Amino acid sequence: MTPKRYLIATLLALALLYGVWFAREANVVGALLVFLLPPTLLAVAAAFDWKRAGFTAAVLSLLWFSHGVMLAWAEPSARVPAFVEILISLAIIHAACLPGMRARRDKQPKRA
Repeated sequence: MTPKRYLIATLLALALLYGVWFAREANVVGALLVFLLPPTLLAVAAAFDWKRAGFTAAVLSLLWFSHGVMLAWAEPSARVPAFVEILISLAIIHAACLPGMRARRDKQPKRA
């Protein structure tokens, strides 16, 4: 799987998690706009080769990670989706960093 597809898949997984998680909220439209829309738009932007999609996703993923940690700590009934959110946000950061890590690895001289 290419880093681009990996990033798109993780962003869509997070959007799916939010869609299922917040579907029962009282203000479902607001919750979906705040939580579902950003990862979906970033997945679309990555699919259309927007150069800053990975960076933007990684920065927002830090917020999603913090949100998951906060809920896992404070809300016992939301621990399972919060831990899934934490794992997906870490996967987004990994996917966003892969091109840079591969470029650095390929730039280093080969050892004999």
